[in-house]
This record gives sequence, structure tokens and C-alpha cells, in this order.
Amino acid sequence: MFKLRMAEPPPDIVNLFNEYSDKGVMTVEKLHQFLNDYQGEHHTIESAQDIFNSIKHHHVFLRRSLNLDAFFQYLSGDQNPALAHPRVVHQNMNEPLAHYFLYTGHNSYLTGNQLSSKSSIKPIIKALLSGVRVIELDLWPSKNNKNDIQVFHGGTMTSPVKLNKCLEAIRDNAFVASKYPVIITFEDHLTSDLQANMVSDIFGAMLYPGLESGVEFVAFPSPEQLKGKILISTKPPKNSLDSIIQQEHNDINQQEHNDELEDIAIKDNEEECEEEAAAPEYLHLIAIHAIKLKHGDDDGLKKLLNEHTQRVARLSMSEEKLKNAVKTHASDIVKFTQRNLLRVYPKGTRVFSSNYDPLIGWTHGAQMVAFNMQGYGKYLWIMQGMFRANGGCGYVRKPDFLLLSDEPFDPSSIGRPLKIILKIKLYMGYGWHLQFRRTSFDPFSPPDFFTKVAICGVPADIKKCKTRPIEDQWVPMWNQEFEFPLTAPELALLRIEVREHDLDGRHAFGGQTCLPVLELQSGIRAVPLYGKKGEKYDHIKLLMRFQLLPI
Repeated sequence: MFKLRMAEPPPDIVNLFNEYSDKGVMTVEKLHQFLNDYQGEHHTIESAQDIFNSIKHHHVFLRRSLNLDAFFQYLSGDQNPALAHPRVVHQNMNEPLAHYFLYTGHNSYLTGNQLSSKSSIKPIIKALLSGVRVIELDLWPSKNNKNDIQVFHGGTMTSPVKLNKCLEAIRDNAFVASKYPVIITFEDHLTSDLQANMVSDIFGAMLYPGLESGVEFVAFPSPEQLKGKILISTKPPKNSLDSIIQQEHNDINQQEHNDELEDIAIKDNEEECEEEAAAPEYLHLIAIHAIKLKHGDDDGLKKLLNEHTQRVARLSMSEEKLKNAVKTHASDIVKFTQRNLLRVYPKGTRVFSSNYDPLIGWTHGAQMVAFNMQGYGKYLWIMQGMFRANGGCGYVRKPDFLLLSDEPFDPSSIGRPLKIILKIKLYMGYGWHLQFRRTSFDPFSPPDFFTKVAICGVPADIKKCKTRPIEDQWVPMWNQEFEFPLTAPELALLRIEVREHDLDGRHAFGGQTCLPVLELQSGIRAVPLYGKKGEKYDHIKLLMRFQLLPI
């Protein structure tokens, strides 16, 4: 039963090969025709020749033509990706920062849960290397050295890490995965005489300076203008006497402490009470000013969202507050995010670093949907899928309908017309026998794989499907088709998850991926799968066909 059946071309592949070949061989000219006509690519005969020449690595080619095995292996390999621009920044990067979704981390220094895990530079480095562009640091004075600054999750048992180590890690890794700007959000709990004065020393010319006192942005610069720059975002200091500021700071800390005693969901208040007690000279370091909104102040939120001012800033709110706010202020929030930045963060009860549905933020224009990157699960997979768009640079331009000021977008509307239909055919999967032990899924027989296929997006577009399980096969052949009508394809993500069927319902994990719909290439494509924490599998892929049909 454990005998491995080798992958064979599905009937559609055989038929295509016969159509674009002559007497069992495919010439460069026919390959060129297939790539342009069927796959929808734009190749010259020279670029088709380059692909043809590269297939020699499969050791199954004829000198002047391809046979069926070579053609099949090309379609199943890394040279035939599902995304149209897997490593190329192709969107307009010259618009204000508020016009983009930003790949955003929450408590970026934590290695595990929110209560007792270790603080370290390792998760910061890992996040930056994966393309994350917004890093959050909680700043506290050291208990042992009053002149030292530490980073840890206040009010918990998390261990600290020194601020200078975090800043050096950001400096050294900020622009490895992407050249576009990195924003550091400080949750600043320092006294007025103990500020992060090391910021300018460590970052030097990389630091994008704040504006002069009394001057604020009327529009944020563009990602292109900010290339290679690091920006600080926090609550600016007040123009008042230091003693008064210090007293306000103590009041805030005392209130936060009381909240922690009342409810472990402390983070909601804590994040909105970002430090006000900064030394005056600290102002020039703050490039993006954060707005403070009192906890539970619905009237203040309404006033802020409808405020007609030239300045722009960043507002933070918890996932719970956003869910409540969109019930009555959805249009106002969309309009607010057309010029300002909105950061959404996990509620305080997510002590095990779980995450929430990011679409609640994205569909209302929120640029910074902050996630616990050290966790895993379907919502983190959706986050990773969104930022595979635009070459994985960490910035994805928002759809035009979120930027139109005249008619704010309402994601809950069910009356929008269809824009496209996404048609999918899932042919087969392969590579598990190279990634897993023979007994990883079932000790007595080969696995019974099935695949879940779903659309994540606005409520009207959400749809879930799944294949039948294929019994006792390491190379499952499904040959099943699915159809997804979409009203907002710009926000739609295709989520794919493979499971091994088990009669007790505990279906073992076999891989997953999430792909932005409008970046999909039409035609037959090889789709690599990822592990639970987002690590790409070396061998496991699905062979699929995509068709995006306009209405």
C-alpha cells in the first residue's frame, strides 16, 4: 500500500500538449505560442527560448524539442508561478503613505505569548526579513539602571530586552527584504528626563526627521520618497511645563495600573494612552504623530473622524473598538483613512498571541492592521497572503474605491454589481513524500488528502468549497472545478488549505497558501504550499488552472 505512484500529467495537460505539439514533440515556436495564447503571458521568441533551454535541467528533453514529460515538469515547477509579479514592485509608489496597506507587527519583540514569553531581537529580525514594515516597541525605564531603557510588555511577566539592541537590529535588517520605509511605533512609558535619545545616534541619516514644532504634515510623503528611511511614530510631547507633563504621565500610568488589576485585557487602554511626557527635544524625532483617543469616548471618536483639519496623523484602536465603531461610523472611518493612518491592534485577551480577521480593518481602509507575527493560524495566513502582492515589498496600494472621498465605500453592502468571476480547476498535488515521513499522516496506509478552497474578502464575496478526499495516495488527483463570483476582487484573497482526512474529524495539516486574486496569472500554474507558521515547503505544490473572467 505504501508503494509510491509517480505524478502523471492530468488529461488536460495531455490534451494541451497534443494541441501545441506535432508527433509527440513541442518546438520552441510552439512553446512560445502556448505561453502567449493559453497562459496569457507576453513572451518574445527569445524569452521562450530561455525557458526552453532551462528545461534541460529536468534531464527529460530532446535536443530541439520538448516531450510530454518535459512539458509537464515545466508546468509543475518553480518557473511557472501562480503570481504574475512574485518579486517585482509594480504598483504606483508615489502616492501619500495613507494610500497603502502596510505590513504591520504588534509587540514585535515577543517570542511567544503576551504574558510570560521572552523579549528578544530575533522576532524583530524575522519580521523584517519577511517584509514587515511596521515594528512596535514598548519603552520602559530599567528597574536596575535609571539611565537604561528596556523593551517589554508592561504589566506582565515578559522578560526585557535593551532598546539599543532592538534599534540596532532594525537598522541592520530594515532594508534587506524591501527598500521601502520602516515605521517604528513607540509605546512610550519613559519619564521626561529619560527619552530615547539613542535613536538618532543609531539610525543617523536613515532616520526621517519630524517637522519643526507647531508644524505638521498636511499629507504624508510617498513610499517612494521615503525609500531607505526609518520613521518614528508616537504621541508627541505637549507644550507645557515639564512638571505638569510628568504629573499627567503619572496619572496615565496609575490609571493603566488600575485597569490591569480590574481586567487582564489591559492592552486596549494601554495602547491608546501612549506616552505624552516626552522631552521637548524629542519632538524632532517623531515623523508621524499619534492621536490619543480616550477609552470608550464614542463622541470623541465621531468628532475626530469628522474633524476638518489640514494636519494628518495616526490613530490607534483595538479590534473590538473598530468592530463597534464600524456599526455606526463605517463611512466616516473610510473617509478618515483617505488622508490619515489608522492602526488596529489585537484585543488584550489574546494572551496566546492569536490574531483576528484582518479584513475588518482593510475593508474600512485601515493601513496598519497590527498582527502577532509569532503566532500562526488562518488569519496570519491571510495577512501573509495580502503582502505577497506588489512584489512582497510590504506596501500594497489600497483600491481606488477606498480613496474616493465623494462616495465612501461600504463593505457590508450587498447590492454591488459583480466585477469578475474567478474560475479554478484543482488538478493534483505532489511533493508530500519528499517533505514528510511515510508514516507522518497514517501509520498503516498512504494519506487521504482533500483541499479546502475559499475566498476571503468583503462579506458578499466570501465563499468556501472543498474537494473530495482521495484515498491512499501521496499524489492525489482531484480534477475538480470551483467558481467564485466577486464584487470587490481588489480585496479578495484565495485561501487554500490541504488536510489529510481522518474519520475522527481531526484532519491533519498538509499545507496552505493564500494568494491575492488580482495578482493571479491565468492558465495552468504551480502553487507552492507553506507550513503552519508560513515557512515555504521545499517540495509540496498544487497544479491548478486559473481564469479571471470579467463580467
